[in-house]
Amino acid sequence: MTLELLPAVDLLDGQATRLVQGRAGTQTAYGDPVEAAADFAAQGAGWLHVVDLDAAFGRGPRNRGQLGRVVEAVAPLPVEASGGVRSPADLHALLDLGAARVVIGTAALDDPEWVAEACERHGDRVAVGLDARGRILQARGWTTSGGDLFEALARLDAAGCRRFVHTEVARDGMLAGPATERLREVLAATSRPVIASGGVAALQDLRALAALEPHGLEGVIVGKALFAGRFTVAEALAALAEAAVGRRGLGNPKGVPRRMGGRRP
Repeated sequence: MTLELLPAVDLLDGQATRLVQGRAGTQTAYGDPVEAAADFAAQGAGWLHVVDLDAAFGRGPRNRGQLGRVVEAVAPLPVEASGGVRSPADLHALLDLGAARVVIGTAALDDPEWVAEACERHGDRVAVGLDARGRILQARGWTTSGGDLFEALARLDAAGCRRFVHTEVARDGMLAGPATERLREVLAATSRPVIASGGVAALQDLRALAALEPHGLEGVIVGKALFAGRFTVAEALAALAEAAVGRRGLGNPKGVPRRMGGRRP
């Protein structure tokens, strides 16, 4: 399989914005998020990842109108929505706006029973975000620390959550390369598909992540590198496709187990 690329559009006060390590006050604005999303779609993206940063920081769902316009602009491209999803009302609002999948973050720590219920009810339309600095989970827009990453992963996996989005907070927005060793540990701890986020700066980073696809990595979220012009969506897709072809040419590398269960058809 080819690793899925999810270009990211983060919304702050209605603008496409990138933060450094998720910290308020470090933003760089990139203009109209609908235009950015449409450009990513035009270049062939298979998914789009949209984050409501205001909601994540507890400022309320200020950007739902923008999210709805993004969904409409890129249709039928599926949109994964995230940020501040802490109740059934938040989840259903984003699904009603047309999000193909919603990522639940803080609520996975605060109300794990509801998250398990949401995963069971909505299946592949719900993913759980595991945002961490090393092993320590981060919550409420990464402003507070939670529990242990791997303890939460084990609990949520056992509860039936079907997909995880792992963000290494220390790498997010830093263009310092992904935390591949930590990601390997996450992949080894679950049979569910995982999407990686944080740190991608160059096409070589995407190739390194593509090598983890046989371990269960399903996709990679890329934001700042695209907005900063490090590479384009089209170039990223080409690099991932080339990596997949090269991997098939090698067959199943020695020592890389075939993953069973949990993978998207």
